[in-house]
Amino acid sequence: MKIAVIIAAGGTGKRMGRPKQFLPLAGRAVVEWTIEVFRKVKDVDQIILVVSGEDLERAKNLGVKVVEGGEERGDSVKNGLKAISPDCDLVIIQDGARPLITPDIIEKAIGEAQEHGAVVVGVPVKDTIKKVERGALIVERSLDRDELWHAQTPQIFRYDIITRAYAKRASATDDAKLVEDLGIKVKMVMGSYENIKITTPEDVIVAEAILRNRNVLPK
Repeated sequence: MKIAVIIAAGGTGKRMGRPKQFLPLAGRAVVEWTIEVFRKVKDVDQIILVVSGEDLERAKNLGVKVVEGGEERGDSVKNGLKAISPDCDLVIIQDGARPLITPDIIEKAIGEAQEHGAVVVGVPVKDTIKKVERGALIVERSLDRDELWHAQTPQIFRYDIITRAYAKRASATDDAKLVEDLGIKVKMVMGSYENIKITTPEDVIVAEAILRNRNVLPK
């Protein structure tokens, strides 16, 4: 079984003022932490890092294959798919700014993907979610929390499924939505509430605290 990883790191970091995947986290760029986790997964054969054009030079020093992204995230993933060997069996798609995923969760998700063909790592929502009337912000109803999960990454698919999904369409809320639109069932795999995405300066502080708690950093 051949497994390739696409790390989507082509964002421009509009909310942070600079690309969040290259922010310093405990002395290293966020995306370096992400890459390191996948290097620890023995079944991974290829890691492809997709970055924006202005980040190409610094990304070349990270020791993985680097591909230039496109205008939108979907375009970037599509470019990553083109760089994968066609004899690949599974494709893992990971946010570059999600550095706290763990090898055991990845390996569990790979096992589920071998069986189901399409999986998403996520966690059940903790809060009550309200559906509101658009614009007026009037609550229409409360949604059943037992049916709601926060989708995270990695998301893992059989190569033929994800390439077919992207051939049909390149824009969606996440990669799994493209697969869902093909009528293919996607299996949810339990992730971790620590698997946060770095989107604000406060997230960097939280991520460093998590790394200390894991004894990766000195306390």
